[in-house]
Amino acid sequence: MKIMRLIHPLAIALAVTLAGTGCRHQAPPITKIPGSTPPPITDQTGINTIPVAPENQNVTGTQIATAPGDLFEGMRMDTTTLATYTIHFKFDSAVINSSEQANLQAVASALSANQSDKLLIEGNCDERGTEEYNRALGERRALAAREALSKLGVDPMRIRTESFGKDKPIDPGHDDSAWAKNRRDDFVLLLPNIGT
Repeated sequence: MKIMRLIHPLAIALAVTLAGTGCRHQAPPITKIPGSTPPPITDQTGINTIPVAPENQNVTGTQIATAPGDLFEGMRMDTTTLATYTIHFKFDSAVINSSEQANLQAVASALSANQSDKLLIEGNCDERGTEEYNRALGERRALAAREALSKLGVDPMRIRTESFGKDKPIDPGHDDSAWAKNRRDDFVLLLPNIGT
């Protein structure tokens, strides 16, 4: 009987504590990437929105002119010519490793060989992270490659960037090996239509 009198107040205290705290949903913490945009801002509805840097701002904050979309209209996509020059990134990073410089130089050389060709840089991520976060990271990766190519003498007005986030994996696996292959920038040569 004494035990019941002791357990009853404890049970009530525990119930009150649990009811007061409940199961609150907390958003996962945001990982800060050097040179990235500010952390998400919550709008009036309480939904997180990702602030997007202006399209002509690269990952280091310097300004590079952005080519208008109509400069790329009607061009044919060649996904094979530059496919061997894909560059890869470390996890959660948009920094181009020095080991990727030879690939960037090869892309720059291919573009300098024919001034009528243009380039599409497709930024990609592995499957980890939210859709919004990976879209932003893929764009930063593509912009980093555009900046690097402009330093190698390629006119940035000949380069278009697009982020696919985690939507175009090369390897469908769910391990470190697959993820390393999917963190990349693909280079697509844009050729003028025959007769233009």
